[in-house]
Amino acid sequence: MTDPSTDTTGSAHFGRGPVESFWDLARFHAKLNTAPSYFGPTTLEVVPPPAWSFGATAEEADALLALVLEGTKTATASAHADYEVEGEPLPEAGTLGIVLDGEGHPRALVETTDVRVVPFDEVSAEHAHLEGEGDRSLEHWRAEHERFFAEHATAGFDPSMLLVLERFRVVYAGD
Repeated sequence: MTDPSTDTTGSAHFGRGPVESFWDLARFHAKLNTAPSYFGPTTLEVVPPPAWSFGATAEEADALLALVLEGTKTATASAHADYEVEGEPLPEAGTLGIVLDGEGHPRALVETTDVRVVPFDEVSAEHAHLEGEGDRSLEHWRAEHERFFAEHATAGFDPSMLLVLERFRVVYAGD
């Protein structure tokens, strides 16, 4: 017989995977389940937010997650065209997301606090600093992101390409 506390998904409950179990803990610790129980379950109690990782490789995901968990990285940038190609809406302030490590384990719940769409060549030094990478300079940010978008963005790299710039805060960090 399977012990529900040690099922193969790493979940503490039957039928619940690691993301759902993380969401249960994060929602509780972040006090996101504040509706009285007589209203019944809310969407927040039933559907976890999207889970994703930073970067394009497991190593990048782990390195960028470490910056998030230490409070250095509070912003990110994505290619606007990738949202269009994937048919995904742009993030909005208040959007929640579960950040995964390089092995796909949920590690942090973040809330988007600000979203702007700007051309690559108009990204500010302040945004580069908030991304927390390298020496935190705009020059470093541009070099790394030009390389990243050339390799991984659907439409490749162009200095005038539109980026979705997000600022976020950690709402809950797991083990």
